[in-house]
Amino acid sequence: MIIAIDGPAGSGKTTTALKVAQILGFVHINTGAMYRGIALKFIREKVNLDDALTINRILKNTQLDFSGPNLGIIHLDGEDVSVKIKSSLVTENVSLISAISEVRVKLVEYQRQMAQGKNVVLEGRDIGTVVFPNADYKFYIVADIKVRAKRRKKEIESTGEHISMNEVILFLQARDKKDSSRQHSPLMIAEDAIELDTTKLTIDEQVNYIINIVNKNQKGAQL
Repeated sequence: MIIAIDGPAGSGKTTTALKVAQILGFVHINTGAMYRGIALKFIREKVNLDDALTINRILKNTQLDFSGPNLGIIHLDGEDVSVKIKSSLVTENVSLISAISEVRVKLVEYQRQMAQGKNVVLEGRDIGTVVFPNADYKFYIVADIKVRAKRRKKEIESTGEHISMNEVILFLQARDKKDSSRQHSPLMIAEDAIELDTTKLTIDEQVNYIINIVNKNQKGAQL
């Protein structure tokens, strides 16, 4: 079974997807972490984003692996980068890098391979529209910009950095515009997705909302 959870940055989709996967006993695939991992490597290698040959070479020689409970730890070429990918530098650059067609093709292929033959919960921006358009369940999570900024601020500061709410809000607004208008796999709600506004919901409430829908319909899930 495939459960797709999409939404803009800071909407709460990663935490929600992880908890849904834990409760159902499914595998959680954090596609955002993959793009952040690639962004981190591009930043380190000082890649010219117009250099297709270099981009393809790096993608070919990059290894992403997940380990730990619900695959929550991401390794980039053998290095645990779970904390490093949350830095403000990666956050500022990931949208631009993830919009590169070669990057998306490579990671979409990888995501499909990881999910093959498994019960999985994937979250991102194009899971229900591009990666798994035939997913059993599709959810699109939204939230007020101030609530999203508060969540993202907390995430960034978990790395030891400090950032103002205004800076985060401006970043999210810019990120939303980039993600929604990019040529390849833009952020958009699938026609058959269930939209969930989490502005006034706790994590447990939004998780329970999704779990109840899945348990009610099941569709042959191994629950």
